[in-house]
Amino acid sequence: MKKSSELFRRAQNFLPGGVNSPVRAFKSVNMDPLFIKQGKGSKIVDVDGNTYIDYVGSWGPLILGHAHPEVIEFLQNVVESGTSFGAPTELEIQIAEKIVEMVPSVEMVRMVNSGTEATMSAIRLARGATGRDKIIKFEGCYHGHGDSFLIKAGSGALTFGEPNSPGVPAALAKETLVAQFNDLNSVEQLFENNKDQIAAVIVEPIAGNMGVILPAEGFLQGLRELCTQHGALLIFDEVMTGFRVHPGGAQALYNVQPDLTTMGKVIGGGLPAAAYGGKKEFMEMVSPSGPVYQAGTLSGNPLAMAAGLKTLEIISQPGFFEKLNKKANWFFSELELFIKNQNYSISVNYVNSMGCLFFKEGGVRNFSEATQSDTELFARYFVQMLKKGIYLAPSQFEAMFISAAHSEEDLQNTLHAGREVLAKLF
Repeated sequence: MKKSSELFRRAQNFLPGGVNSPVRAFKSVNMDPLFIKQGKGSKIVDVDGNTYIDYVGSWGPLILGHAHPEVIEFLQNVVESGTSFGAPTELEIQIAEKIVEMVPSVEMVRMVNSGTEATMSAIRLARGATGRDKIIKFEGCYHGHGDSFLIKAGSGALTFGEPNSPGVPAALAKETLVAQFNDLNSVEQLFENNKDQIAAVIVEPIAGNMGVILPAEGFLQGLRELCTQHGALLIFDEVMTGFRVHPGGAQALYNVQPDLTTMGKVIGGGLPAAAYGGKKEFMEMVSPSGPVYQAGTLSGNPLAMAAGLKTLEIISQPGFFEKLNKKANWFFSELELFIKNQNYSISVNYVNSMGCLFFKEGGVRNFSEATQSDTELFARYFVQMLKKGIYLAPSQFEAMFISAAHSEEDLQNTLHAGREVLAKLF
């Protein structure tokens, strides 16, 4: 890691913390971050020449693996025509048509550049559509770094949120109410206490930013019913789960239709792209069709649209998800069985090709339980796995992703490394 460490020291002179996104700094695993030189298929290579089996996948977008040849070829053809125009291109229509075809609740979309931009815009649209100001989010769910989302739970379980970042106005934080994931009663109580004031409920249908936490049976359906009952919009943040757990997202997997959906990661094929979409009655309220303003100079950038469109075309081919899910579910179930047989204090949560190893026994169903994990033990696990050539997310509270590029040999080698490391830790 000599060269990576040298680059990190250099970066800290010019970039806050030496990185452009906090989790990349590797603080929670007590080491300097790796600087990556290249990726191909399921592997990445750092600047020191070390090769790793990659389970981060650029934090989820690379469902096809790194540098997929069809994506690269399509990108090369597009880039020769120009990188950006600030004007409409046919690619924007093609990817919009593909998204509408794949996602059950989406009739119209607006392309943006990041998941944060998508969620901020969806909240603004919900407020404009309802004429209300308050929103409900869930403790532990992450929806980007917009002011309305950087909110922690208050002193009680059913209170107004409080800012958990300097720079977030307290007055704005008071418009965000915080409920408990997988607890419908907490949501119902907030609706009762704030009658006709709540514009929307926003939720990760599978929470992927406090580890991977599945919705309890009836939870998402209950949210749909409560929003309908109280005249609020239901927003599914599918930036992570969209086109990942199912070709139609978590909403297709669980058969629950939100009013608005935010999407990202996979729809950019590894390039910066995101979107928000939903029923036409709401989306036609967005400027220039309607009064809710949102704009973006690089929205619909042809390179991002090309990479995203080709990715969506490939993953929507017959048999793609069946093959991916089969090997992913096999991997996670083998890991789960080993842990159970050894009686380790670990929980495994997974949905198809995304999963998380919590260093806590007894299962994890919400943020409170996730925070009971042994983060120091995770950090030791991470470092030892890295030494064996396995690149995992450098945080206990992030997902690992299996891609179509991961081979049976990759998965077997990862399981073997995991068994050896866990045997030493326990």
